[in-house]
Amino acid sequence: MPLLMFIIVFGVTLSARASEVSTDSILPFDYKLYGDEGITSLWGILKHRMAKEPFNLVATIIFICAIVHTFLASKINSLAKRYQRMATGQVSYKAEILHLLGEIEAIFALWLVPLIIAIIYFFGWNEVSAYLNRVNYVEATFVVVIMAIAATKPIIKLAEGSLKKIARVGNCSPAAWWFSILTIGPLLGSFITEPAAMTISAMLLGQQFYQLKPSMGLAYATLGLLFVNVSVGGTLTHFAAPPVLMVANTWGWDTSFMLANFGWKVIIAMLFSNLLYYVFFRKDFRQLKEVANLQSQKRHEHIADAKNKEHPIPLTITLLHLLFLAWTVVNLHSIPLVIGGFMLFLACTHVTMRHQYEFSIRAPLLVGLFLAGLVTHGTLQQWWIEPLLGRLNEVPLFIGAVILTAFNDNAAITFLASLVPSFGVNVALQKAVVYGAVAGGGLTVIANAPNPAGQSILAHFFGNGVSPLRLFLGALIPTVIVAMVFMIL
Repeated sequence: MPLLMFIIVFGVTLSARASEVSTDSILPFDYKLYGDEGITSLWGILKHRMAKEPFNLVATIIFICAIVHTFLASKINSLAKRYQRMATGQVSYKAEILHLLGEIEAIFALWLVPLIIAIIYFFGWNEVSAYLNRVNYVEATFVVVIMAIAATKPIIKLAEGSLKKIARVGNCSPAAWWFSILTIGPLLGSFITEPAAMTISAMLLGQQFYQLKPSMGLAYATLGLLFVNVSVGGTLTHFAAPPVLMVANTWGWDTSFMLANFGWKVIIAMLFSNLLYYVFFRKDFRQLKEVANLQSQKRHEHIADAKNKEHPIPLTITLLHLLFLAWTVVNLHSIPLVIGGFMLFLACTHVTMRHQYEFSIRAPLLVGLFLAGLVTHGTLQQWWIEPLLGRLNEVPLFIGAVILTAFNDNAAITFLASLVPSFGVNVALQKAVVYGAVAGGGLTVIANAPNPAGQSILAHFFGNGVSPLRLFLGALIPTVIVAMVFMIL
């Protein structure tokens, strides 16, 4: 906790320092200034850019180290627990350090230290301040606020009540809850934004599914399915999914375009993926139903006490929370309005404490820290991503976007694609890169901005933390299904 406070204070100090200097940063380098228009080969362009600006290679190596670190997070956490057990009741500093290094939401922020040192070495301190002042942290700030609001009891209870009506078709069995949450929940992302949909879906899955302790196979399959469905579920409109939002104005996409080219395909792919996983894990769901029945019997023994303790949430409080949610979504590009609304929201939660869960800002802040670190590193990868995307035809572009998305935020991929001149007049290439970006958004925790929120909420159901490899395998089949639907239909 002291180290976390240091990071926060350091970040505030750095931000204040950045505001005192010029925002005229040379980073990231404008690709038009490299002077490589006459070079035809991709490798030739990359060699030229590395020779002209060696910092490019250093920034990318640091970025790759951060990615590798995220894949090792679960093993680091396992080692931390081993050291703690060996300490026999005493505080183990080795365990505490390893626990910090295994905190996946803090990894990209930790790797900002060598990145900042590199920027100082190559360009001086003023460039650090100028660059950080230039990076767009709107999405990271927005996710913190929307996640905190969406996780409140009035919002969760409203979503739970709505989805329960659908789950009743299957007698509210674990399978019925699972199917309704993974189908309807992600589609909410097209209206209340994907981070809010992820928060609501993950919390309901925790309450209605993960607390029943499913097998690890089903647990990871569900997490992968959730990530993929949320990534594509926000594409029914042009304003809710980050990778679509990055290109909608540039390419003239509106909601009618999204419904015609994405919406119906997304619904088909989600339903098929959900049904396929349900059929494959039907034996697991039967076992979970037995567990749920036993828990239900125990709950009935104490139902009178539970009713006495449960305070019904007044409609006015629920509507007030929906108003805060809508305010945040509508003003997502105006951080002063978002933060101002959030301050008022915090005051309202204090007044309505008896109708709230125990409020904690820790998880949203860590998710925001993750995204802030990711965008700080990712912005410096334009030097190699832009020429790579610009030299691919439709099918290779689609596949390349899926692969790149697994190792970078999908919104960054589509943003860089919007800078490629040839994409501006070729709708087929535009759709191919966005298809690939949203299809690959569930493969890793860094592939889509809402994924860290889902992992933060559900991580405690996975022992030493979420295994990146098992998450990848759980998301692989739904990713292939989405890809096939996009490319064939």
